[in-house]
Amino acid sequence: MDLLEMELAKARQSVSRAKLDLERAEELLGDDCGVGISLALCGRIRSAQRRVSEAKRQMVKIDPPARKASARLGSGSRARTGKAG
Repeated sequence: MDLLEMELAKARQSVSRAKLDLERAEELLGDDCGVGISLALCGRIRSAQRRVSEAKRQMVKIDPPARKASARLGSGSRARTGKAG
């Protein structure tokens, strides 16, 4: 499980970095820098948005939400549903 935890930590870090880059680019876009720089920032923002999406998707591949939900329910879920195991 250590490898899984390490991969999840890297994925979370990737999401955080991409979000931070996106926030910085959006803040810079708010400044009046001219059309050329604004166009470059728009490209940077789109790229950062893509990286955020890709990083989130990678995190879900590593640790899918369905697996988390089943782990939270544990073995007691059979008793609640009435199914014999």
